[in-house]
Amino acid sequence: MVALTAAFSVLLVAQVVLANPVRSRTPYRVKDAHHVPRGWKKLHRAPGEHVIDLQIGVKQGNFAELERHLYEVSDPDHHRYGEHLSADEVEELVKPTDETLDLVHEWLEVNGITPSGYSSAKDWIMVSLPVKTVERLLDTEYHVYQHKDGGIVTRAPRWSLPLHLHDRIDTIQPTNSFFRARAEKFDHIEAPVYIDPHYTPPSNETLKAVCNVSSVTPECFQTLYSTKGYKTHARGRNKIGFNNFLGEHPIRTDAELFLAKYRPEAVSSAQDFPQFTIADGPGDYPLTPEEIESSTSKEANLDLQAIAGISWKTTSYADDEQTVPESYARRVCQQFAQVGARGTSLLFSSGDSGVGPYGECLSNDGKNTTKFIPEFPPSCPYVTAVGATKDFDPEVVAYRPAFVGPDGIRRGNYTSGGGFSNYFAAPAYQAEIASSYVEKLGGLYNGLYNKKGRGYPDISAQGLYFAYFWNGTEGTISGTSASCPLTGGIISLVNDALISTGRPPLGFLNPWLYSRGHKGLTDIVSGSAVGCGVDGFPATGGWDPVTGLGTPIFPELVRLAGGKLFY
Repeated sequence: MVALTAAFSVLLVAQVVLANPVRSRTPYRVKDAHHVPRGWKKLHRAPGEHVIDLQIGVKQGNFAELERHLYEVSDPDHHRYGEHLSADEVEELVKPTDETLDLVHEWLEVNGITPSGYSSAKDWIMVSLPVKTVERLLDTEYHVYQHKDGGIVTRAPRWSLPLHLHDRIDTIQPTNSFFRARAEKFDHIEAPVYIDPHYTPPSNETLKAVCNVSSVTPECFQTLYSTKGYKTHARGRNKIGFNNFLGEHPIRTDAELFLAKYRPEAVSSAQDFPQFTIADGPGDYPLTPEEIESSTSKEANLDLQAIAGISWKTTSYADDEQTVPESYARRVCQQFAQVGARGTSLLFSSGDSGVGPYGECLSNDGKNTTKFIPEFPPSCPYVTAVGATKDFDPEVVAYRPAFVGPDGIRRGNYTSGGGFSNYFAAPAYQAEIASSYVEKLGGLYNGLYNKKGRGYPDISAQGLYFAYFWNGTEGTISGTSASCPLTGGIISLVNDALISTGRPPLGFLNPWLYSRGHKGLTDIVSGSAVGCGVDGFPATGGWDPVTGLGTPIFPELVRLAGGKLFY
C-alpha cells in the first residue's frame, strides 16, 4: 500500500528558483489545486537542492472492473461471495495500459528523469528529485509550511501537467496534500478520570462484576461482546495487523505487563509477533529517554494491547478530509479497494471530535463557510469505519466533556466521530439507509453537511478509558483508536470461526454488515456526535453517523457469517 503522506527535513537557507515548465508535446495546464488548510503557515521557498521522493499515481487500467469484482465477492447474496482475488488478478486489473505508461515514461525521459522504483502493478512510479527539478517538471513552486503543532513539510498547493497527461496521471505527491495521519486518541491518564454524574452501573450482575467505567479491562470487553471462552483454531491461517505512523512503535515490555495482568495465558504473544519497518520508521526497541519525554508510542501501545486483550487490519490514524486533495483521496481509496478484493478487512477509526473540532468547522475552499468536518480515510466507501461507545448497560455514544482533572491538567472534549463525506457518494450498500436517516433529521443541520455523501462510521465498540500500560505504568486512554483495534480483534475471531470450518474470511465487511451482519449488532440509540459547537448527529434506531449499525454480539456475528463457535 502506498504511504499516505511524507514528512521532509528542511534546510535553513532558502533559494530562489524560477519554475519554468519543461518542453512537452502539449502545453502545460493546472492539473490540481488545493487550498492550504487552516493550522498551516507558509514560511519560505523550499531550498532548490532539497530532494523530494515523488510518487506519480498513473491512471489504473480497469478500476471499474476491480470495483465490480470487489462488490461481487463481498456481497453475501452473490454467487461469487467469498471468492477473493489473488494478488496477480488484482494487479492485472489495475496495471496501467501500455499507451499510458509509454506517454508517462516519454515525459520523464525527455526531461532526463529515470524512475527509482515502481509499485508491483506499475500504477505508481517513484522518482527522487531536487525541488528545483520538480518545480520545472510540474510548473509549480514549493514552499516550506509549518503546522501549529510544530510539524514542517514542503508542499506546492498548485501543480500542472502537459494537457495530454491529464487523463493519464491521477495524482502526484507530495505536492498539495497536507494529510497528517494524526492519532485518534485522547489523553493517557494516570490520575483519577472524569466520571459522568449521570452514569448508572450495569443492572446485569455479570457485567457489573467485571466492568468498571473508570478503567475498562479485557475481561469486560470479552463479557460485554460475548467472546469470553472462545478458543481459536485457525492459527497460522488467520492474521490481524495494525500500523503506526508518526514515529510510534509498540513496546513489548509494556505489552508483557498488560498481558500478565489481564491475559496471563497469552503473555508470550508480547514477544512472538513480528514487526516490519518501512519508510524509515522506528525499529523494534524499548522506549528511549527522548521518546519518554515526548510521550511517544502511547498510540502504538494502545493498538497492540487492545487487540491482544480480545484476540490474538486496523488503522487508528486519520485527518480532516479537506486536508487531502480529492484526487489523492480517491486514488488512496482505490488502493483500499484492492486490499478488500483480496479478502482483507480494513478498519479505520472514525475520529474523536464528533462532527468536527470546536473552532475549526470551516470549509477549506477559500470561502470559510461554516461546515461539519468529515475525516479521511474513514470516509472512503471501501473501508469499515469504527466509532466509539461508553457505559455498558446500555452502551451509549462515547462522550466526555472538557474538564480539569485532580492533577490540574485540562483535558479536551472527546466524542465519537461521524458524518458524511464531501468527496465520496453514499455507496449502494448504504444509500437507502443513509438517505432514510437524513430524511428523519427533518432539515436539522441543513447546509452543514453533504446529504448524498458516504456516511460513517459503520460499526462501533467501547472507546472510553481503556486500561493499558505505557513506560511500565498503568493508566487509561480513550478514543476511536481504542474501539478500532478492539473491533478488529473481534472480526479476527469471526474469521477464525469461518476459516476453521473451511470457509473464506469475511474480507471487505460493509456489504455483509449492511445486508446481514447488522442483525448481530446491538443498536445504540442514545447520545450524539457532539462537535462544531452543536449536539451533532444523534444516535437513533438503525444506522446513524455516530455509532453506525451498532456494537458486536460475537456469537450472533459468527452464526450470521456461517461459522462455528469453539468454546
